[in-house]
Amino acid sequence: MPARPPLVGIPCDFRMVGKHPFQQVGEKYVLPIRDGAGAVPVLIPALDPAIPPADILAHVSGLLFTGSPSNVAPKLYGGEPPREGELQDARRDATTMALLRAAIENGVPVLCVCRGFQELNVACGGTLHQHIHEIEGRVDHREDLSADLEVQYGPAHVVHVAPGGLLSKLTAETTFTVNSLHSQGVAALAPSLHADAAAPDGTIEAVSMPGAKGFVFAVQWHPEWRWAESPVSRAIFSAFGAAVRDYCGRM
Repeated sequence: MPARPPLVGIPCDFRMVGKHPFQQVGEKYVLPIRDGAGAVPVLIPALDPAIPPADILAHVSGLLFTGSPSNVAPKLYGGEPPREGELQDARRDATTMALLRAAIENGVPVLCVCRGFQELNVACGGTLHQHIHEIEGRVDHREDLSADLEVQYGPAHVVHVAPGGLLSKLTAETTFTVNSLHSQGVAALAPSLHADAAAPDGTIEAVSMPGAKGFVFAVQWHPEWRWAESPVSRAIFSAFGAAVRDYCGRM
C-alpha cells in the first residue's frame, strides 16, 4: 500500500467572534503545506489549559508556526507591557512556547513565519523589539492597512543572505526581495539561532539552528503569500516537506 502522507500541525489563534470563541488559521498557510510541502495540514487548537506537547508530537511529523495579528506577550522575554490596543493571545503563547521547545528537543521539523519567527526567538531565549520603526536607523516594516492585499503583500525590501545558515543552502541567491508586514522584530538573537538573512537596516529576517536535531527554519516575511510564484518560497516549503517526510519515515 502507498505510504500515507505525513501530518503537519498548525497551532491556531484564539479569537472571540461576537460572543463565541473560535480557533483560527489563515487558509494561506494551510495551502502551501498541502501543495508545497506535500503534507496534510491539521489544526492544533489553542486551548486552556494547553494540549500537552507530547500528545501533539505523538501524531505529527512537522509543525508550522504562522503569522498572526497578535504579538508574543512581552512578559515572556522581560519586555515592557504592551501598549493599549495591541492584540495579545495568551492561549496561543501557552500552546506554542512549550510546543516549540519540545519539537526542537525531539527533532521534529519546524517552520516558523512572522509571529512564529518571533515565537522561536523567544522560546530559545531571545528578546524582541516591540516597535522597530521607532528605533533610530530602522525603517518602517509595517504594511499599509488601508491598501488592498496585493499592495500589503507586495515587494517591500531586499534581504541579504548570510553564509553558514540553512537559507544559503536553499537558494543560490545572495539577495532577493520580500514582503514586509510586521511591527516587531528581533532585539537579542537567541544564542542557539543563526541569522540567515537581514534587511538593509539590520533587521534580522531569517534564522536557522545549526545545532538542531532536525529542520528548524524561520522567516520574518510571508513566504506563504503566492508561494508558488517565488523560487525562494517554493524552496522553503519543498525543503520543509522533505524534512517532514524523512521524520515521518523514522517515526
